[in-house]
Amino acid sequence: MIRGFEVVSKYQDQAINLPKRATKQAAGYDFESSVDMVLPSIWRFPFLKALSTIKSTKELSAQEINDANATLKPYLIPTGIKAFMQPNEVLIIANRSSNPLKRGLVVPNGIGVIDADYYNNDANEGEIFIQMVNLGITDMKIKKGDRIGQGIFMPYLTTDNDNDDLKQTRSGGFGSSGK
Repeated sequence: MIRGFEVVSKYQDQAINLPKRATKQAAGYDFESSVDMVLPSIWRFPFLKALSTIKSTKELSAQEINDANATLKPYLIPTGIKAFMQPNEVLIIANRSSNPLKRGLVVPNGIGVIDADYYNNDANEGEIFIQMVNLGITDMKIKKGDRIGQGIFMPYLTTDNDNDDLKQTRSGGFGSSGK
C-alpha cells in the first residue's frame, strides 16, 4: 500500500470513519472528531482580566500571565486515525474553510505536518490530533463524527546537501521530532 488511512487500534470497535474527500475535485480528506468534547472559548476571566490590566497600562503579574496563557492554549482533538505514506511525502493538516466563519475555530499553528515516520510510532501509534482554538464567545461542543479538519497528501523536496545519516529516528508521538 502506498498511502492511506487506518483506524488506531484503541478505536477499532468505536465506529470511526476513515477520512474521505467530499467531492471529486476536493484536495483534502475530511477528518472527524473521535470523541465528544467541549472546546472552551478563549474569552474567559483570566484572559479578559489580562486584557483589562494591559489596557490600564498596569503590569501583569507572572501568575496573571500564566493564567491568561492557560486560557489561550490550543486543545488537541483526537481523530482516532493514523496515516501511512511514502518516505518523500507529508500529510498536511489544515482547517476546514467553514470552521472560522461558522464556528470560530482556528488551527493556531496554521497547518499541521504529519511526517511519514509518525505512522505507528511507539508513543501513540501515530494517532492524528488536530490543534484547535475557539475564538467564539461561547464554548463549542464538538461531537464525535463532526468534521474538524482536512488532510492533504503532498510530496516534498530536500536540499542537495541534506544528509540523512545525521538524522534522528523518531522516538515519540505528537510534537516529538527535533527533541
